[in-house]
Parts: sequence; C-alpha cells; structure tokens
Amino acid sequence: MLARNAEALYWIGRYVERADDTARILDVTVHQLLEDSTVDPDQASRTLLHVLGIDPPHARLDMWSLTDVVAFGRGLKSGCSIVDAISAARENARSAREVISSDMWECLNTTYNALGERERAARRLGPHEFFSFVEGRAAMFAGLSDSTLSRDDGYRFLVLGRAIERVDMTVRLLLSRVGDSASSPAWVSVLRAAGAHDTYLRIHRGVMDANRVVEFLLLDRLFPRSAFYSLKLAEQALDELMKIPADRAGAGAEARRLLGRARSELEFVRPGAVLESLEERLAGLQNICREVGEGLRAQYFRPNLWVEWSDAGQVGAVTVGEVDN
Repeated sequence: MLARNAEALYWIGRYVERADDTARILDVTVHQLLEDSTVDPDQASRTLLHVLGIDPPHARLDMWSLTDVVAFGRGLKSGCSIVDAISAARENARSAREVISSDMWECLNTTYNALGERERAARRLGPHEFFSFVEGRAAMFAGLSDSTLSRDDGYRFLVLGRAIERVDMTVRLLLSRVGDSASSPAWVSVLRAAGAHDTYLRIHRGVMDANRVVEFLLLDRLFPRSAFYSLKLAEQALDELMKIPADRAGAGAEARRLLGRARSELEFVRPGAVLESLEERLAGLQNICREVGEGLRAQYFRPNLWVEWSDAGQVGAVTVGEVDN
C-alpha cells in the first residue's frame, strides 16, 4: 500500500473518533452546566479546554462560548474542534478515494456539507442537536467502514488510528476528573461521556465510586471504549500489519513495543491500586499515544528517497527526491 494512502486511512480513523469523542465530552459538560447551578461555567469550561489541548480565550466563558470554540471553532492554533476534525477526516478521505468505499466517502462528504446547516440549527434549538448529529454520523461511518472495507492493510490502518485516538480521548476524559473526591457525582458524567454509563451500572449494580469507574474505563477487557481494550485492538492490528514483509530497520518495531508495554502495565496493575499515581499513569499513556504515532510514521509513512540521473554525461547531474512507499 502507498504510504500516503496508509497515512490517510490512519488519520481518517483518528479524526472521526476525535470528533465523536469530543462531541460526547462536550455534550455531557454542557448538560452539567445547564443542570447544576453550583458549577462555575468559566472554570469548568477552562478545565475542558485544557484537557482537549485548546488554548482558552481571555474572556469569561459560558456554555455558548465554550461550544463556539470546541464545536464550531475553525483553524484553532492549538487542539482540534469538532468541525476541524470532520474537515480533516474528509480531506484525508478525498486524498485516498481509491482505497475507501463510496459509502464511506459519501458519509464523510455529506457530514461535512451539512455542518453549516447543523450549526445554524444548534444556535436555534440548542447544541445537543449538533452533538447528536456528530455522534450519529460517526457511528454510521464506523458501521460502513466495518461492513464495506476488505480486511486488508487499509482496514488495519483505519482501526489502528481509531484505537489509538480512543485511548488518548479516554485518558483526557479521566484527566479532567483527577483530584475529584471518590464519591463525587462528576464520575457519572465521566461514564456518560464515554458511553459507558449503562454498561457500568449493569456490571457493578449501581455502586458508584471513583476507583471502580477508573478501573472500568482503563482496565475492562470487554468494553470497547476502555483503554485496555483499545490498546489490545491496536496491538492486534499492528501485529497483522507486521506479518507482511516490510522495512524493519530503525524504528520498525518501536510502535509495537510501546503498545505492548502500555497494555501489559494496565493488564498487571495491582487490584485496587489504580487510583495510586493516577495522574502519572494517565500522562504516561498520553505520551505513549504520541510516541506510537511517531513510530508508525517512521515505519510506514516515511517516504523513500529516489535518485534520478538527469544527464549521465555530466558530473554531479543527480536529482534526489521522495516517493511514497
């Protein structure tokens, strides 16, 4: 597979997942600001912006100004809004039309073209309409990619990007609540933002405390949005990619080593000790997500040099350029 197509599929997976998870997190935050009068809108908004890596404006923030930045912001200097994520996913899909299905392209293109109308509707009816739209379209894209893509390298790169982004966003979600008391009602919001509220209640029979919530979102073997499950999925996709002969020099196996280390550290964490040094553990997972991306770029997305003899009769008449793998 061409390196540019592999990289495009990887980033399609990441950007669609980023738009979906950002919509989920912002939806829960907006509901909290509307329902709980004890929450300071400016402080809660700045905490969310910090978690998402977006530089906050100097003016005081409320529900609508937060939504303007995180949902509708365009060309942010730091971080990524929902609109920016969908736009980036669509541009990557446009550059890789030959390796994705028509249904996948139509889903992303239709979503992108409807953003302006949905933004205007959200300003009339409330932001929840926009968040529901994004979550629904992301679910549709995931279903279409699973049902219309062959299980070849392209599909593996898509799954790899989706899984790594899901780990990163789960970590960011938990970082937003580091320091909260074990009995804080905010942990319910964390579960809802991750789409895990109903599943958690069925497993733990309604018992709500910080240790169980964090363990569920980090360590659960069966929930598809847990960090462990996503790391395992990324590791499996990368294993299948590495069975095909490829350049193993340099950083060839670095991404695989990082994923395996992160997964094993979560798998064998001491029971009941997940809250110990939680912030350090989450920061370590975030760094691993970034380093895995760099390792994948070095292994699969790196361009090879090509040499062209422009005039064999002249000394030094050599042109060096780049070509996709």
